[in-house]
Amino acid sequence: MEKKLLQPEDLERGLEFQRERITAGESCLIGQALVELGLINRADLDLAITEQILQLQKALQEVNEQLEKRVQERTSDLQRALSKLTELNQLKTNFISNISHELRTPLTHIKGYLDMLLDNTFGPLSHQQSEAVCTIQRSEARLENLIEDLIQFSLAARGELSIRLNDFSLDHLIDLTVSQSLSKAESNGISLEARLPQCQLQVQADEEKIGWVLMQLLDNAIKFTPRGGRVVVETNAEENLASVAVIDTGIGIPEDRISEIFEPFHQLDGSITRNYAGTGLGLTMVNRILNAHGLPIKVQSVLGRGSRFAFSLPLINHHDD
Repeated sequence: MEKKLLQPEDLERGLEFQRERITAGESCLIGQALVELGLINRADLDLAITEQILQLQKALQEVNEQLEKRVQERTSDLQRALSKLTELNQLKTNFISNISHELRTPLTHIKGYLDMLLDNTFGPLSHQQSEAVCTIQRSEARLENLIEDLIQFSLAARGELSIRLNDFSLDHLIDLTVSQSLSKAESNGISLEARLPQCQLQVQADEEKIGWVLMQLLDNAIKFTPRGGRVVVETNAEENLASVAVIDTGIGIPEDRISEIFEPFHQLDGSITRNYAGTGLGLTMVNRILNAHGLPIKVQSVLGRGSRFAFSLPLINHHDD
C-alpha cells in the first residue's frame, strides 16, 4: 500500500478471502490470498516482504545498539560504585586498625595501674574503694575484648589473617577456655560445663585462633542465656574429625535470620536500646577463622529454647586414658 501497489479496498477483499479460507479449515496467509485474488503479483509481494524484513532487521539492530549502550553505561556506573565502595571499605578497615592500636596503648596503662591499685602497691584500699576498682577493671577487660575484636577484624579484612597449624590437645584447650569463662557464667547465674570423651583428642589447627573461637562462642552463649540456664561444651571423635559444639538454653535465633549473625557490625536487635551489648564482630570473626581453616560452622537454633554452634577439627590421633 505504501508503494501504491494495493488499494485499501483490495486489502479488505484479501482479508475477507483469508477469513473464508480459515473458516473452511484451510491455512492461508494474507500475501497468499492477495496473489490468488490477482490483486498483486508474486514478484511484488516477495519484494515487499524482503523490504519489510530489512526494515525489521534495521530496527532490531538499532534497538540492540541502544541496549548495548545502556548496558555499557550501567556497567560503568556499577564499576565506579564498586570502586568507591572498595575505597570506602579500605578506609573503614584502616580507620578501625589505626584507632584500635591507638586505644590499646592507653588501655595497657590503665590496666597496669588498676592491677597495682588492687595489689595495694600505693597503699591499702578501703572495701568500698576495692569494689570501685574491681568495677573499673571489669569495664577495662570488656573494652580490651572489644578492641581485640576490632583488631582481628581489620587483619582479616586486609587479608592478613594468617593460620599457623600445629598439633595440640583439644581437651586441654577446652578445659582452659571453660575455666576462663566460669566466673562470668556463675556471676550470670548460668551453669557451665565441658563434656569430653574418655579418650584424649589431639587435633591439628591454629591453637590460638581456635581458642579465640571457643572463647567467643562461650561468651555469646553466656550473654544470650537467661539466669538459671545452662551452657555446655561438647566434643566427640567422628572418624578422622573431632567435633566441637557449644550448646546453650538461651533466647535462640529465628531460623530465617541465622545467616545474619555472621554479618560484620550487625546484631539482630539493632536498636539503640538493645539488651545485648557488643560490636557485632564476634561471630563474623568466628566464621572467618574457621573458613580460613577450611572448616564450616553449623548453627541450629530454636527461638526461645537455645542454640547449638558446632564445627569439626582434623583429628591427629586419640587414645584411651
